[in-house]
Amino acid sequence: MIDAHLSALAATALAARDSMTPALEAASAAVAAAVRAGNKVLAFGNGGSATQAQHFAAELVVRYKDDRPGLPSIALTCDGAILTACANDYSWDYIFARQVEALGRPGDVALGLSTSGTSPNVVKALEAARARGLVTLLVTGSRGAAEAAKWDHALVVPSAETAHVQEVTLAVLHLLCKAAENGVRS
Repeated sequence: MIDAHLSALAATALAARDSMTPALEAASAAVAAAVRAGNKVLAFGNGGSATQAQHFAAELVVRYKDDRPGLPSIALTCDGAILTACANDYSWDYIFARQVEALGRPGDVALGLSTSGTSPNVVKALEAARARGLVTLLVTGSRGAAEAAKWDHALVVPSAETAHVQEVTLAVLHLLCKAAENGVRS
């Protein structure tokens, strides 16, 4: 069991390296340019992706590896009052879109995380972001490739296995953090 899981993860990570590098370089440059210009990253997702959005925002605001000033990032998954008010008054589909409308400004980055790529609330948030002039970025698994292609930056982990998509997504988020840290030093 352990060997099989880790071997499959390693194979997914190597396949991701081979298939995602150009897209990841472009997305990294966009995140770095945004924070260098004083813009923010709005990160969001459901379930495990929600906690990954929080992890990412924390590493930008606090630090990833380098001691540097805090970088502007907000995880849209954290405010229980906003989430439940929106779900109650509108629907769960708009919990992130409503926050993008309120907080997003042209030049910011909307970072959606969805292992399937089809979570309605993630898609609607990316739609709201595009309408407001934000840079749109979706990190997803192979089942979400068609949806990811609609956005400015599509980072498609070459797997349909949720666990492996989430594991490689964490590595992708760390690379985006590193790019942001390097971006503020440039």
